[in-house]
Amino acid sequence: MRDATIEAVLHRERAVTLAGLVVLAGLAWLYLLRLGRETAGMAEMGMAQTAPWTAIDALLAAAMWTVMMVAMMLPSAAPMVLVFVAVNRRRGGVRYLDPGVFVLGYLAVWTLVSAAAAGAEWELNRAALLSDGLRAATPLIGGALLVAAGVYQLTPLKYACLSRCQTPVGFLLSEWREGRRGALVMGARHGLFCVGCCWVLMALLFVGGVMNLAWVAAIAGFVLLEKLVSVGRLVTWSAGGALIGWGGFTLLRNL
Repeated sequence: MRDATIEAVLHRERAVTLAGLVVLAGLAWLYLLRLGRETAGMAEMGMAQTAPWTAIDALLAAAMWTVMMVAMMLPSAAPMVLVFVAVNRRRGGVRYLDPGVFVLGYLAVWTLVSAAAAGAEWELNRAALLSDGLRAATPLIGGALLVAAGVYQLTPLKYACLSRCQTPVGFLLSEWREGRRGALVMGARHGLFCVGCCWVLMALLFVGGVMNLAWVAAIAGFVLLEKLVSVGRLVTWSAGGALIGWGGFTLLRNL
């Protein structure tokens, strides 16, 4: 009877947690869709920003990147969060707040990445290397980013980080810490492994355009595919080869 009660409570907790993740990611995507429409409208009216950025522009860009990381990365983190809920319940740990604290630690890491991405966008904008509409880099920079991303896909560091993201149970068993502080640390450490796995893929946003939502969704979908499909290095290496080829062709065509 006790086991049945625990399983019933766990089922409810996982359902509530999953619903919260879906709502949070959904709100982030809705914001991006609205921002994308506003940006497209401004571009059609010839109102794209060409003036140098101010500090307020940089803060707004960092906020936009943070929302984008929530939209792109939270779905791929959902399996880890749901396994965390199950392990935490069965160990008798503090509940309810802990999944939120775990997610907070995870998103805190991606917030720092967002600040760095906003800084990169600022520098590219200052050097007039971004388009006014989709915020895509010049073909030469784009080609270089594609090659760099492809090469990184083939490195041991990429696969080491990806393997930790693909095995939620293994990650939690090796990284487990008790209490709310432990949940925060575990979430942050999972975030660090995700950054190690995906940071170059995030840089590819400058290839298709930061405001190109179809491109944003494509990268988010690939990140999710990499984490869910465990077939050795096939997906990772295939993508790496394709990116190197694409980037090399882009560079040769524009030299």
